[in-house]
Amino acid sequence: MSETDLIMDQALPLQDSNKTNNFTDVADALGHGNGLDSYGNRLNARMPVDRYASEYNMNHLKRGLALIFNHEHFEIPQLKARTGTNVDCENLASTLKCLDFDVRVYKDLKLREVQKEVEKVAMMDHSDHDCVSITILSHGELGYIYAKDCQYKLDIIWSFFTANRCPTLAGKPKIFFIQACQGDQLDAGVTLAGRTETDSAGSMSYKIPAHADFLIAYSTIPGFYSWRNTQKGSWFMQSLCKELNQHGKKYDILTLLTFVAQSVAYDFESNTPEIPMMHQQKQIPCVTTMLTRLLRFTEK
Repeated sequence: MSETDLIMDQALPLQDSNKTNNFTDVADALGHGNGLDSYGNRLNARMPVDRYASEYNMNHLKRGLALIFNHEHFEIPQLKARTGTNVDCENLASTLKCLDFDVRVYKDLKLREVQKEVEKVAMMDHSDHDCVSITILSHGELGYIYAKDCQYKLDIIWSFFTANRCPTLAGKPKIFFIQACQGDQLDAGVTLAGRTETDSAGSMSYKIPAHADFLIAYSTIPGFYSWRNTQKGSWFMQSLCKELNQHGKKYDILTLLTFVAQSVAYDFESNTPEIPMMHQQKQIPCVTTMLTRLLRFTEK
């Protein structure tokens, strides 16, 4: 499932120069000039790193929480059990623990229960944490992910962690891993053959967008299937855990995810000869990033 949010650039009407020469800020013109956002939260937070620092501050007392929402069985009749998802969950939990995360696993929750757990974490004090990580293992469609009882859009989850709603994570990475289909299209791939083509002012306070510092890594691109092996787990989670285990404290996250994409793209191909249409199909992960610095899981 993929989610595409269209943003409309809407200009405010110009003020009548005969009435006043004092132009207000856009926020004042929209009725939010009281220092609060639409949720009533104060629009300020502690600065976790210098303004132009090249890397996120990963030297807090704790790495942070890692939530894994593992969905195997569903109340929705047309959704089959996701055999192999428990392998993904166990492998990822072990991997994230090795990266010093405090891992919490939730199994087959309904949407209201998922929201309750996420909101509970968003309301915590993360001042001593480097970041937060949330993984969802489930079925999906274009624009939607499934909880045990219904489908929902991912923004229901990540919106709890915007800088204005969760100020103790402002300026810190919010990492999402999504293992789910984003549609029902198939990618048969293209065969490449033959030879290769080539044998202090920084310490001053500063404002950030509420939606900065998010990273969302999807197992597949919008509109396409995401493949899962019933014994070994999904292609994406296999590759992600392998890369994080081998190089998780060496490379930055976008470099790691580039090699995850390489592994999924080159090392996997569906093997379903009994269903010719599904046989020898490929997959490529998709990353949406609003990170503003390099993210490296340094040693604790």
